[in-house]
Order: sequence, then structure tokens, then C-alpha cells
Amino acid sequence: MKNVNNHSLALFDTALRELRNSLLTMSSIAQRNLESAGRGLLDRNSTLCSLVIGEDDEVDELERLIDREAMEILIRYSPLAQDLRVVLASMRIASNLERVSDQAVTVARRARKMNKQPEAALCKTIEPVLQLSKELIRDCMKAFAEGNVPLALSVIARDRELDRRHRTLTKEFTRAMEVHPVDIRTHLHLTFIVRALERVGDHAVNIAEDVVFIEQGEDIRHVHETGEAKRRTQVTAAPLN
Repeated sequence: MKNVNNHSLALFDTALRELRNSLLTMSSIAQRNLESAGRGLLDRNSTLCSLVIGEDDEVDELERLIDREAMEILIRYSPLAQDLRVVLASMRIASNLERVSDQAVTVARRARKMNKQPEAALCKTIEPVLQLSKELIRDCMKAFAEGNVPLALSVIARDRELDRRHRTLTKEFTRAMEVHPVDIRTHLHLTFIVRALERVGDHAVNIAEDVVFIEQGEDIRHVHETGEAKRRTQVTAAPLN
């Protein structure tokens, strides 16, 4: 900060602390929604699914609050160096947390529909993917809270395993649709659910990259990607037969 007195510095520190607390609150709700959506699926608890869907508005409002808090800090205090990186990254982290909550809503909505039908034999295969996605979002936010770069980098590395599991299950669900076409709707729900969980991992990676940016001033977006991103692009662009 430029040309500040002790009073202004105290106000600035308070504003940064409030911004941080808002982010951690948002993270707590987003993680709770993901947990509840998963339990709603695995335990066939539609009440939990409905709670997740209802709480998404609170996450949206927190994202707007964080954007307002961050913009006010930028305008009033003109932060520099790491303080500036914290403010800029906070807005990106809030956006990713909002999307994590959106993915939880996707899981909850599809689980609620599945719960009206007989339990699918392959439903339990989702559990390891759910667990890993929860661990990644938990650890990236722990890395943010602690300024822990090694933990952030481990999130990026572990996301590759989530990608692998997503691909494996997608193939398994596709085979199930071919063998049991009468259950195609259920297996489509499972396909979209595992894709939503894979995307939670992508958002965790984005947050982990922001932790590195905050702590080291280094932008590592895209530099750690392997052929996975290229493979996704090719699959997405492939024409339908």
C-alpha cells in the first residue's frame, strides 16, 4: 500500500481478514453441499438432495459479496505485491467455489431422480470418485488457509487420478447402457454425476494454482498440463457418428 497511516493500515488489514473469512465460509458451504449430495446419492436420501439444491443460492450470494469486498479493497487501498495477489486470487477462488457448489447441485438433482427408481448396481462405484473429489477441494482450501504450496501442488498431481477414474467409470457406464438398454436413463445419470465430480477436481486445481500465485507470485496455469487437456479437446471436437 502507498502512503498509509496506522489507522488506514488497520482498516486494510481488517478488510483483508473479512475477505478471507468470507472465502472460508463459502468454502465450508460448498464442501458441505458436495458431501450432502454424495450422501444423498449413496444413501438414497432425497431430503439431503433437496437441501443441497436449496442452499446453492447462499453460495451465489457469497460469491457476489466476495466480489464486492475485493473491489472495495482494490479501489480504497490500492494494494501491492502479495496483498494484491490475495485480492485478485480471492475473486477467482470464489468463482471456482461457486462452480463446485453448482456441480454438487448437479449430483443432487440427478441423485433425486435416481432415488425414485430401483437402486442401480453400479451406483456404489461412484464412491471412490466422490471421496477423491472431496479430498481435493478440502486440501486446496487448506493450502489456501495455510499458504501451503506443497499441498497445493499435490492437489494438482492427484487430479490426474481423478481424471483416470472418471474415464474408467464412463466406459463402464457406457458398456452397461449397451448391455442393459432398459436402464439407460439410470446409467446416463451416473455418467453425468461422475463427470460433475471430475469437474470438482478441475476447480480444485484452479484454486491450487491460485495458492501458488498468492504465495510465490508465479502463474502456473497450463504449464503443468500434459496430454490430458489435448485429449479432452480432441474428444470434445470429435464429430458424432
